[in-house]
Amino acid sequence: MPRPVLRLVRQWAEGRSAYKAELYDHAVGKAVSSTPAPVTAEPHLAATWWSDLRTALARLSTVHTDRTAVRQAYLDRAMPKYLAFLDGPVPTVPRAWSTAHGDLHWANLTGPELGVLDWEGWGTAPACYDAALLHAYSVGVPRAAERVRHELAAVLDSESGRFAELAVITELLQSAERGDNVDLVPALRQRAEEVWHRMTADGPAST
Repeated sequence: MPRPVLRLVRQWAEGRSAYKAELYDHAVGKAVSSTPAPVTAEPHLAATWWSDLRTALARLSTVHTDRTAVRQAYLDRAMPKYLAFLDGPVPTVPRAWSTAHGDLHWANLTGPELGVLDWEGWGTAPACYDAALLHAYSVGVPRAAERVRHELAAVLDSESGRFAELAVITELLQSAERGDNVDLVPALRQRAEEVWHRMTADGPAST
């Protein structure tokens, strides 16, 4: 994976609190954005960067782990609540699970050479989760979102990709209640409706 090398891990407890510190090599390049959402109309990234990202996500998805990034219990509880505006009952069980970075947004990606930062939350999640999350953080900047859809179409246009989009939109709508990414809410709701209409119109699709 294109990530800084982990050199040292220390864990300790003080009273009722537990701590963990990790020492990594310096990251190559710099973060594509200073915020999870893109700060420009479209991040200027080479075709090789996108190719490397597709390869990295495909390889990561096959890694075996007992770590968990997203829990089924959360999906069962949150998706019906935060997607209640959709026209019909929302599925809450993904067709497949795979290993994900779990927080793949523009501030955790570096360029011009691809690097992936902030691995503290990686683990199993609905298949296609990382691609869906990157797209969800991009919906407020249409050109950036269009680029993500183009480059990651093979993932996002699958049945698993559509479910993953609804799952990550659920998470971001919930986080907006705490004041995070509030400006994305209208675009997230619109995207959820678009994905939902495709799911209900197309029927079963490939994963």
